Amino acid sequence: MTLSILKNAEEMGKAAGKKAAQILRTVIQEKGTANVILATGASQFEVLKQVLSEKDIAWDKVTMFHLDEYLGISISHPASFRKYLLDRFITVVSPNLKEAFLINGENDGKKECERLGEIIKKHPIDLAFVGFGENGHLAFNDPPANFETEEPYLVVDLDQACRQQQFGEGWFESLESVPKQAISMSINQIMKTKHIICSVPDTRKAVAVKNCLNGEISNLNPASILQKHPNCAYFLDQNAATLLPESILKISKTV
Repeated sequence: MTLSILKNAEEMGKAAGKKAAQILRTVIQEKGTANVILATGASQFEVLKQVLSEKDIAWDKVTMFHLDEYLGISISHPASFRKYLLDRFITVVSPNLKEAFLINGENDGKKECERLGEIIKKHPIDLAFVGFGENGHLAFNDPPANFETEEPYLVVDLDQACRQQQFGEGWFESLESVPKQAISMSINQIMKTKHIICSVPDTRKAVAVKNCLNGEISNLNPASILQKHPNCAYFLDQNAATLLPESILKISKTV
């Protein structure tokens, strides 16, 4: 585990984006291509901004997957993660991106999981961008998360804390309008990634940061599983790191 603590979300995003760009360049140089997973949400705004500012990434050699999508949300909905990635990433690098595989939440959930599962099995993932939620979720794997399944994608139920976070961040007009189910990449599929960049800003995630970085590995704190990953680089802002104990802070790089 490597841990960097930055002054604010903007600086966090810059540091995470620079690290991700470095990994992408190396992978493309060594393999000729790179397969990546992109996350969405507020935690990724500055990360994606920085990555896209790196002018020497060969996007025509990059294949993109994404982590999760609400069931029943159209691509035109402001909260759609497909819309997020199209607006903030795909159209920016287009037409240079080699390929993009988006989750269609308007399809039958089981069939969409099967479709994407067959594709991702043929694309070993080199780099994943992730964050985690106020309830410690990783992708949309809310607690208690399924740590056992080997299926790449799952239809999952969203708990009250997760739905409250989505409403609180302004993606929906009311709590009642937040979907109760989503398609999510599974925990084990995420953990198969060679390199993970985990970016977590904001005071409201400080408890989850403490539980997932310093607590026991448990499906009640799903992102705690990242402690077992050999190449996970955490990037926090100072607000998110406020509850971490001195034992963890000692290994961090504060910028």
